Amino acid sequence: MSDTAATGMPGGITTNDGVPLKQSLARATRRQRLQALLLVMPLLLFLLVAFVLPIGEMLYRSAYSPVGSSVLPKFAEVIQEWDGKELPPEETFEVFVKDLVAARSNNEIGATVGNLATRVNYEIPGSRSLFTSSARKVSRIKEGPYKEGLLAMDKRWGDPHVWRTLKRVSQDYTIAFYLAATDRKFDESDNIVMADPLYQIYLPILWKTLWLSALITFTCLLIAYPVAYLLATLPLRQSNLLMIMVLLPFWTSLLVRTTAWIAMLQKEGVINNIFVFANIISDENRVQMIYNQTGTIIAMVHILLPFMILPLYSVMKTIPPYYMRAARSLGATGTYSFVKVYFPQTIPGIAAGTLLVFILAMGYYITPALVGGSDGLLISNLIADHIKKTLNWSLGSALGAILLAIVLIFYWIYNKLIGVDNLKFG
Repeated sequence: MSDTAATGMPGGITTNDGVPLKQSLARATRRQRLQALLLVMPLLLFLLVAFVLPIGEMLYRSAYSPVGSSVLPKFAEVIQEWDGKELPPEETFEVFVKDLVAARSNNEIGATVGNLATRVNYEIPGSRSLFTSSARKVSRIKEGPYKEGLLAMDKRWGDPHVWRTLKRVSQDYTIAFYLAATDRKFDESDNIVMADPLYQIYLPILWKTLWLSALITFTCLLIAYPVAYLLATLPLRQSNLLMIMVLLPFWTSLLVRTTAWIAMLQKEGVINNIFVFANIISDENRVQMIYNQTGTIIAMVHILLPFMILPLYSVMKTIPPYYMRAARSLGATGTYSFVKVYFPQTIPGIAAGTLLVFILAMGYYITPALVGGSDGLLISNLIADHIKKTLNWSLGSALGAILLAIVLIFYWIYNKLIGVDNLKFG
């Protein structure tokens, strides 16, 4: 060896430039790792910006609400020392009045008095006027006694429940929005109870979302399985034509497809006209198939069907056709061969398609908003409503966090029953 020197020890081998081989290999390994990290860095940044940060912000907002401490900073500290029994002491009333006067006198902060009133109104419906009217009149209380001044202004200030709510609202971190998202609340004794039946809206819609997502997933599976089987077994020319028909919806706008279903499913639409023409129904008994759960199911099955077909097709295409022929040659019937030989090999595709379609259906928003009406709305529509209209971002974030937890639980169950390693998305 002219270029290297061996001393009989593994660490004694050197390269042409005299560097020990072990050190040179370690340097090359570090260089390769650095190159690999640089290659995946754009993907990591994308995941961080598009997924990790938004999800983290959602989870943070679902429990963080600094409205009370930002509007009434001194009162937020003093009220925590109150034991919650009877009414707070005179000193606490004094701090509250002075903080409210300061918030009212400062135009920039004064605008947030309404935010505080809205926040308290979430827990005590109808209490917003108490804060807005008192904020306008509180400057009249020049000096003590402050308790009597507030009680003279509005007798509702003599209710300990209001002050206990203020104590909770003054804390920056709270579970109140998760309670509201599960139709629960704090009662007058600070116990967690179910909300009044009139305000129980989130749990019923959440159960409806789970039920409709499962129904849509099952319907997609029933339709997609024979279609994927045909794609995998037909000659190439016919299967290519059928594949183009499956992929055609991907080349059409989601909004166009949804509005097309509106035109087809309405009472004066194409489908009802065909039923009337074929004497299946009378003209007076046209079926309402839009702006309800029926419209949501039909439109979402059509939109999500390719996401079930493609994973099934990718698995079925790898199954050798002679397996079935071998089973038939050994005396098995066609049905028995399919159940015992073919179907078990398609379970990875079924699992992948079911997981994909169910998760997509859980979070779908546009289609239920357009064709669901008030009966076909899903939990995602309520989340969007709180983010865009009511501006109750914390409650919307809490609902989103619960939806995320359900998806993760479903994913965990799938991993236990089937195994994520067995999923094949094509």
